[in-house]
Amino acid sequence: MKSILVYSDSISWGIIPMSRNRFAFQQRWPGILENQLVKEKRAVRVIEDCLNGRRTMYEDAIRQGRNGLLGLQQRIEVNSPLSLVILMLGTNDFQVNHEHTAENAKNGMRALIVAIRQTELEPGMPMPKLLVVAPPPILMPKGDIAAKFQGAEKKCIGLASAYQALCDELHCYFFDAASVTSSSLVDGVHFDLDQHERFGLAMSAFILDKQLI
Repeated sequence: MKSILVYSDSISWGIIPMSRNRFAFQQRWPGILENQLVKEKRAVRVIEDCLNGRRTMYEDAIRQGRNGLLGLQQRIEVNSPLSLVILMLGTNDFQVNHEHTAENAKNGMRALIVAIRQTELEPGMPMPKLLVVAPPPILMPKGDIAAKFQGAEKKCIGLASAYQALCDELHCYFFDAASVTSSSLVDGVHFDLDQHERFGLAMSAFILDKQLI
């Protein structure tokens, strides 16, 4: 049995746009990924570590514990041995209380990658492969989250290319979510139900093609 850790935010947690509710495991993309890999005769489980509001390495002045660096190495230890870690963060780096650009998110993602690779694992346990996913660009935020993400659709410009360059530099795998889906057409930030399915199937195909498990 191989394990994949998804380290992410509310997009992957599966928040239902315009609500505080959550899609079921088999509806959100990590569950779709697991189910599809099992259909492909892979003995695998997908572990979700997805926190609403999580940034890369930045603090939320209102809600504690949203700095993605906090406890990351311990999460790697807890769930080891891991075959693959999927890092899909950056969206919350562009909230209104951060004057950030794609370069700031890139620096945060770099810190996460370095932290994982510096984790002291038990003897003989392998360092997991790393797959960085660029979330799709934020559309015009709508609903209750509009004020929180005001201007984010402009701040996030260039995120995918910044992450691609970082992955080339640090020898990580990279996937651009925008190659298969947009952000939610309902709230402009998260994933709608059909987008979870589309993205989960695409991730499964990518992981199998790159032989990441």
